[in-house]
Amino acid sequence: MNSTTGQPIQKMSFGRMPKPWASFNLESGELVAIDRVDIGKPAPGKVVVPVHVWVTPKK
Repeated sequence: MNSTTGQPIQKMSFGRMPKPWASFNLESGELVAIDRVDIGKPAPGKVVVPVHVWVTPKK
């Protein structure tokens, strides 16, 4: 999620929880820093938990 606009940027799969101080490259090649990590609740009968990572572009 883009912290400025609140719009989703892309879907990603992480092997484990992303650290809040980490930065990474998007598919477009843009370097972004993590602002906030929101952890949701799994759907009934599911074990996959939705995680929203809010990012801002790094200059």
